[in-house]
Amino acid sequence: MTSPTVSDLILTISCADRKGIVGAVGNSITAQDCNIVESAQFFDAKSGGFFMRVRLTPPQGKDSASFSEGFEPVATAYNMTFQVSDVSVKPRVIIMVSKTGHCLNDLLYRWQVGQLAMELVGVVSNHETWRKRVESEDIPFIHMPVDKDNKAEQEAELEALIEREQVDLVVLARYMQILSDGLSGRLEGRVINIHHSFLPSFKGARPYHRAHDRGVKLIGATAHYVTPELDEGPIIEQDVIRVDHSMTSEELVAAGRDVESQVLARAVRYHLERRILINDMKTVVFS
Repeated sequence: MTSPTVSDLILTISCADRKGIVGAVGNSITAQDCNIVESAQFFDAKSGGFFMRVRLTPPQGKDSASFSEGFEPVATAYNMTFQVSDVSVKPRVIIMVSKTGHCLNDLLYRWQVGQLAMELVGVVSNHETWRKRVESEDIPFIHMPVDKDNKAEQEAELEALIEREQVDLVVLARYMQILSDGLSGRLEGRVINIHHSFLPSFKGARPYHRAHDRGVKLIGATAHYVTPELDEGPIIEQDVIRVDHSMTSEELVAAGRDVESQVLARAVRYHLERRILINDMKTVVFS
């Protein structure tokens, strides 16, 4: 008779730095008959914060709840904020999109080929543009049109959907509506946004075309957590590529779409794999 497969656990920790933390964590893991298979840590000299991520293999019969119970004395002694996650439990995700679909399509492909370990609850959009594409993959498509008169009502419906479906992460894949301060605050740490890195130089419409007119030589993208402060949440991932005078504005747009898709996909993967810890207005990313 084949024994049931044991799922690895991921332990993430943040606390004020003190002597003995790593030893205490290791001793607790050993005492619970678990084996460390991956470990990373970081000390922030400016804030005095300590951050750690450990992937471990537990013995048969030990799950995240029982490990957490056994780890609690160490967490209490060092005043830790910690989380234990089962890697076999895929986070539940909603993707939100408007009319521009490059990030959506990239995420769907990576999900289909197993690069993003998530349970895709559905795709929410304020337009019908991507309904056929989404439904062709048997993914629920939820149309939530937004205008100045129904914005509050639709946002309440969105929040109810997130609660009802127990959504762990919301991905704004070029969703062109601003979430209210209230909703952004209630979902803090659970919403990832992507935008070009021309801010604050080229705000508003057609930023790539205006950047082209100014002869920019670098274009890039930023993925960050959403907070009530617009586009100022903790940054998760960024990248840039070089461009030159020979490129048209349309070629700049195409290049920008590529880098946006890649940056967003990396940020989402880091979150799904519990590699991100919030450090005030920054992030620690154990990539």
